[in-house]
Amino acid sequence: MKNQIYPCLWFDGQAQAAAKFYCSIFKNSKITADNQMVVTFELNGKQFMGLNAGPQFKFNEAISFVVNCDTQEEIDFYWEKLTADGGSESMCGWLKDQFGVSWQIVPTILPTLLSNPGKAQNVMQAYMKMKKFNIKALQEA
Repeated sequence: MKNQIYPCLWFDGQAQAAAKFYCSIFKNSKITADNQMVVTFELNGKQFMGLNAGPQFKFNEAISFVVNCDTQEEIDFYWEKLTADGGSESMCGWLKDQFGVSWQIVPTILPTLLSNPGKAQNVMQAYMKMKKFNIKALQEA
């Protein structure tokens, strides 16, 4: 596809393990090419590249991947899977996976709740105290 834009993730020798990990979590995902240096894969039909390039650079929160979730069950699923085996929780729906990649696990209803003038402030105060989002608590805020 001409001029397709996709992320290249720099790993310290873990690109294949990361690709397999991500493909095991997201539906409609697969590894499309693999060699010692580069692995290309698709998550939910979106292309990614993993590069085994060494320890010079590490992931940080300046770049994160957002996963929109319609239900609490989806939030719980992605949160559990992505924090497994050494991942870590942060605040406001953010986490890091075992490879140090940052993710935001966000309920799709959040923008609607934040656009309600009568609820926005309460919703914001509620989610600022949360690690993993709780849809019911946000709706009740």
